[in-house]
Amino acid sequence: MQKRRLGQTDLSIAPLVLGGNVFGWTADEKTSFDLLDRFVGAGLNAIDTADSYSRWVPGNEGGESETIIGKWMKSRGNRDEVVVITKVGSDMGQGRKDLSAAYIEKAIDTSLMRLQTDVVDLYLSHWPDPTTPYEETLGAYEKLLAKGKIRHVGASNLDAGQLRAALDVASLRGLPRYAVLQPEYNLYDRAAFDGPLRDLCMAGDIGVITYFSLAKGFLSGKYRSEADLGKSARGDDVKTYLNVRGMRILAALDAVSARHSAKPADVALAWVIARPGVTAPIASATTLDQVDSLVRAVSLNLSPDDIADLDSASA
Repeated sequence: MQKRRLGQTDLSIAPLVLGGNVFGWTADEKTSFDLLDRFVGAGLNAIDTADSYSRWVPGNEGGESETIIGKWMKSRGNRDEVVVITKVGSDMGQGRKDLSAAYIEKAIDTSLMRLQTDVVDLYLSHWPDPTTPYEETLGAYEKLLAKGKIRHVGASNLDAGQLRAALDVASLRGLPRYAVLQPEYNLYDRAAFDGPLRDLCMAGDIGVITYFSLAKGFLSGKYRSEADLGKSARGDDVKTYLNVRGMRILAALDAVSARHSAKPADVALAWVIARPGVTAPIASATTLDQVDSLVRAVSLNLSPDDIADLDSASA
């Protein structure tokens, strides 16, 4: 499996990251173990999670995904073979998004305990925290880096202005810079990343791993009408994509898929993988067939005509 360097870090990852948001939600522990085994067995090596996954599920408290991943790595003895990405800053009961130094110092220890490891490879600020200065957050990461609890830092959900401000503070104060960005990005949701944010990442050699890379499952092609929304627990989130533009994108995915004897999800992910400035998309799976689709996407080479057709449909 050809790997890509993640920005200026020393991390090399396969060009697709497995999303851990479903672990402890729509995938129980046994299923999650099976999915993880199939994923790494195919030569892919990076797993994305967060301390808050999956707090939204009734009865869950958060940390369920990290716990499952930790148990899996422990049982397989493969921690050194896996790039672990997790996040901090979501509301875990404190009532707000929190990137204060005091909170980060506590949160990392809890994540490490759940993951059953001494170090997180990539630690991300999950959301902007307007109440905490960048200097405080980055200073907290500097201490964690010095203690060897994390290897690299990044951020999720920052716009171009916020990322620029964080980079400027890091440069001015001699603090760790965000080396990786995790934005929402897919064939439908393009506007927030394409443009100034992508330009900033490319100019600064910032690694980019995209989330909702299949538009919450819409780009898999299984949701084509409101009658389809009941097919999964995430169906209601897809309703906003059921419009003229969404149907045009699905039609283009169908056409390109037919050329390659592939599935729409394979093509949608291959499009993200091929995008300038993107290191790898993140995608989750709840069945082994879906993991196999992720693997196929990595080796699917889209032609210039394929990409032009998809770009035109999503314009």
